[in-house]
Order: sequence, then C-alpha cells, then structure tokens
Amino acid sequence: MYPPKVVSEQEWRAGHERLLAQEKELTRLQDRLAAERRRQPAVRVDKEYVFDGPAGESSLEDLFEGRRQLIVYHFMLPPGSTHQCEGCSMFVDNLGHPAHLNARDTTLALVSRAPYEEIARVRDRMGWTVPWYSSFRGSFNEDTGVTVEGSDSFGLSVFLRDGGSVHWTYFTAGRGVEKLGTNWSLLDLTPLGRQETWEDSPDGVPQESPYAWWRLRDEYGS
Repeated sequence: MYPPKVVSEQEWRAGHERLLAQEKELTRLQDRLAAERRRQPAVRVDKEYVFDGPAGESSLEDLFEGRRQLIVYHFMLPPGSTHQCEGCSMFVDNLGHPAHLNARDTTLALVSRAPYEEIARVRDRMGWTVPWYSSFRGSFNEDTGVTVEGSDSFGLSVFLRDGGSVHWTYFTAGRGVEKLGTNWSLLDLTPLGRQETWEDSPDGVPQESPYAWWRLRDEYGS
C-alpha cells in the first residue's frame, strides 16, 4: 500500500487551495461546455421506431411519458446474450429516484436490443424499476450507432420533444458516460482513485486493468 505524504494542517490547506483553484477552473470550463451543449443543433427523428415494454408496444414518443425531454441509456444486452454487462449494471445501480428528473420535465429510460422477455429477467433479478424497453423489432440501436455489424456497445442519447416532433440532441459513449456514474466520480476524489492501470497515480498505488474489477453488485467476493 502506498503511503501518502503526511504534512502539517497548514501545509495541507495550502496544497488544497492550489488544487481547489484548478477544480474551480474545471467547473467553469464544464459550465461553458454545458452552455455549448444546450446550443448544439438537433436532428429530427422521422423514422417510426417500435419498442416493446411491460405495457406492450410503444413508439419513441411514448418513451417520453408525456414529458419534453428523454434521456436514453443504451444498455448492452444483445439478443440471446448469457452475459450481463457489469459496467452497464453499475451505471443503473447508480441511478437515483426519477422524481427529480421528472420535475424538470425529463424522463430517463433504458433501451436494449434483446427481446423484452430477456430484459425482464435481468430487470427482475436486479430489482430495477427504471423503464426499460426492447428495440429488438427495429433499427434504433443501429441508427444511434450503438450496434455496428451486430456488435453492441453502450452509450447515452438525449431527445427533445417539440409538439409532435422528436429531435436527437446529444450522444456520448465511453468515458463520457462513465463520468455520469456516481461510483466513478466518487472514486476520482480518493487518494487511490479507481486503481486502474491507465491512471497517473503515485508509486505504490494498487492498480489493475480497466473493467477487470467490475462485478454485478451481488458477485463481489465470489
């Protein structure tokens, strides 16, 4: 285990103030990026997509549940898969109560390519209540770029409903999604970090390959 440098409280506070100044600059940069994101042009979604959920067949507009904004997490679950993605599962485990998003006229839902019966088995096992739909009968995954030549990946899309029209306004994947999960952002605050090999950490910090330590929440220690 690496030993952190131990200093007086006065020296610690001086170092903390230097770090805080950099964090504040990053916050201002993130605010500027968010402002640009709010002004990013959108593309109108003209294709009629079909989704299957617990209430049967739904359209893309139905997924909004009457609200103006829709956030879709593209959960990696291809048809017939016997593997449940640990990273996607960790992301969903981090989701809070939907009331706060709903209060801002926003709905969050999951979409996977697997048939709904396969989705329901995973949902029931994990005890998740977030709306989760199957895009099995359409090309939604392919059109949003999370399924390429039959291979699935994860991502997050944002849609805006304007009258009877739906617009695709934002998409991110990889670490753009990762930073939205509380586990990762909390670990980034700790001295040991995520303990993954890509991180620039002090000598002696334990590290292993990215994703290697991720488990379904009931499989840690097994």
